[in-house]
Amino acid sequence: MNKGYFTEEHDLFREGLKTFLNKEVKPHIEEWEASGNVGKEIFKKFGDMGYLGINYPEAYGGLDLDLFYTVILLEELQKVDSGGFAAAIWAHTYLAMTHLKAEGSEAIKHEYLSASIAGDKVGCLCISEPFGGSDVGAMRTTAELVGDEYVINGSKTFITNGVYSDYLVVIAKMDYVNNPKSMGVFLIDRDTPGVSASKLDKLGWRASDTGEIAFDNVKIPSSRLMGEEGKGFYYVMQHFALERLIMGINAHARAEYALEYTINYMSERTAFGKTIDKFQALRHRVSEMATEVEIVKTFNYNITDRLNNGDYVVKEACMSKLQSTKVADKVIYDCLQFLGGYGYMEEYPLARLFRDSRLGPIGGGTSEILKEIIGKIVIDKKSYKTQV
Repeated sequence: MNKGYFTEEHDLFREGLKTFLNKEVKPHIEEWEASGNVGKEIFKKFGDMGYLGINYPEAYGGLDLDLFYTVILLEELQKVDSGGFAAAIWAHTYLAMTHLKAEGSEAIKHEYLSASIAGDKVGCLCISEPFGGSDVGAMRTTAELVGDEYVINGSKTFITNGVYSDYLVVIAKMDYVNNPKSMGVFLIDRDTPGVSASKLDKLGWRASDTGEIAFDNVKIPSSRLMGEEGKGFYYVMQHFALERLIMGINAHARAEYALEYTINYMSERTAFGKTIDKFQALRHRVSEMATEVEIVKTFNYNITDRLNNGDYVVKEACMSKLQSTKVADKVIYDCLQFLGGYGYMEEYPLARLFRDSRLGPIGGGTSEILKEIIGKIVIDKKSYKTQV
């Protein structure tokens, strides 16, 4: 543990969180993995413990703590043997709720943000579309102001919590013809007429409900536009830094968990009369993996510290996700190999980790998109500072 970033209070928080996860989450993981749905009651338990409001204002029921408490939550969630469960929690807390906090009116914050922090409402963020994933500017979902209502039409896909959430934060085009970047951020209740969702079948993240959502003449009050009209694209870009850092932290945490599990396995598994942690070839590879994980973890902690202090970290957050997810996939692949046939068995965590980790280089901006963003910053000297 890096004492330069974590205090005794952080350490106590981590221990309490571990106890909570062992009692309230781990016993239900197999059930949720099989059903493809995380029970709503667990969100309420997280809310009761304050875990959904770690860095949200006290005025809405949050704890208003620093981002290293969030790091602890993310790291420990990666150790419950379900990337899908972890995604359901952090997608609600740091994707949907981020927009409620940043762009929501006071009325929306008091009704929806407070309920989200308490675990009484679960949200999802709807950006990706069937014809536009990482290319946010290519989205086709539209919002047209008719009288005092917005009419939403279009579809979204790959949405975590997209089927069973209570509300949706939806990004939609407001001036499709004249200004491709003119977008709005809209809050839509799940039971609004015209909203429908279908569940997607995934390689990994089996416990989370990932959905494709359709909006067919969905009418919402104009008060459900969050933030300024037409500024949605820039809001999304502004929040991507946090999302990508979160995915980088998730990656280093699951790689670290895989490595710790594998080292313990190696200390017990024997071959040719000795435990396999005594074989030089394996020891040297473990040393390399430990080094790679430590490097990205330390980098991620540094970025967290800078973001916590209000620094502009778009470039570094992209680098975090790009490199951390690459390291995680590589480490988990090798760890599975070290377990031999047992690594391929579902009763051991490496098989699920292997599948769950593969989404890392895809979700929240593919590695290819991140390389282009980084290239524009370091080569073309482009600035992605918010314009709102």
